[in-house]
Amino acid sequence: MSVSETYVRYRQTLSEEPLAIGVLLVALWMAWSLVSGLLTGGIQISSLASLVWDGLLRGLIIGLAGIGLSMTYSILNFANFAHGDYLTSGAFAGMATSYLVAGIGENSVGALLLVGAGGSVFGGALGIGVTTAPLAVVLGALLAGVATIALALAIDRFVYRPIRDESGIALLITSIGVAFALRYLLQFVFGAGVRGTTAAGSVPRVNVPAIDGTFRVTAHDISLVIVAGGLMLGVHLLLQRTKLGKAMRAMSDNEDLARITGIPTERVIRTTWIVGAGLTGVAGYMFVLWKGTLGFNDGWLLLLLVFAAVILGGIGSIYGAIGGGIVIGLTASVSVIWIPSEFGRAAAFLVMIVILLFKPEGIFSGRTTA
Repeated sequence: MSVSETYVRYRQTLSEEPLAIGVLLVALWMAWSLVSGLLTGGIQISSLASLVWDGLLRGLIIGLAGIGLSMTYSILNFANFAHGDYLTSGAFAGMATSYLVAGIGENSVGALLLVGAGGSVFGGALGIGVTTAPLAVVLGALLAGVATIALALAIDRFVYRPIRDESGIALLITSIGVAFALRYLLQFVFGAGVRGTTAAGSVPRVNVPAIDGTFRVTAHDISLVIVAGGLMLGVHLLLQRTKLGKAMRAMSDNEDLARITGIPTERVIRTTWIVGAGLTGVAGYMFVLWKGTLGFNDGWLLLLLVFAAVILGGIGSIYGAIGGGIVIGLTASVSVIWIPSEFGRAAAFLVMIVILLFKPEGIFSGRTTA
């Protein structure tokens, strides 16, 4: 190929794919700055490993919460904006249970059930943690899921079901109203203050070697990995190995055909709420247990990242929600190498936009519930 032909080819590429060239240049610059920082000591390998570990844990929480949102959209065909407040409701229900189990007999029942509202009781003083109060944590996680399931079923019965045959916009707007109602009800009952919920100083931790240093892994980190991984595996087995899972996949693909073939659609819808809400409640509890604080708008702040993960992975795909959650979590954490930490969330959304520009159907190419 002659020099002139090569020039024409590159000029044509630049004119037709300027965005791709720009993204490639930015990616090359980021890779170069990372490698040079590691080689010169400006960036420690242990620090990078710590960021990656933190991003993976965040991604698991986002992905676990995203499964429920993705299932709701896939089978019920609407984006539930109250999903983040389901997460917060589960976190409060679970923590109220943990406080009650850990502190009963020594503290006021009311203060325990209100998760120490107004500083009446502190999670650290109660020893809330997977090793210091394992029964309280296990029961808290279980009650978080059960309470969120009950809440989701009640809202579906009295709010969503009467307008289920209306347009998706009507359901979406209604879910926004439900979100505000739940959020400010939680604020009214539990207070607006952010409270510490765990005995952070008593959580066992291990310093993992990473060439030039170490990074910390705590017992709560490991608990999060085990719980999230186990629940994700359980959803996979439900969808792929059970008759009910096959019915859910069939309804996701074609609801009208599913009705004609005799699939019990109401049972499928109820199961969707049970599975999705249960996962969301447990995700909310594990998120609070992991970060050690709880506030009435935690779920709302996390909701946008959950939506980003679901959209990035491919709307309607639970595997896409998991994969998208890990990508979003890693981006939000690792991006602090190049930009200030307060812009981490913005970086996650930017990565989502860039990926969707080149793959509009999402990472999993639009695969639905299965």
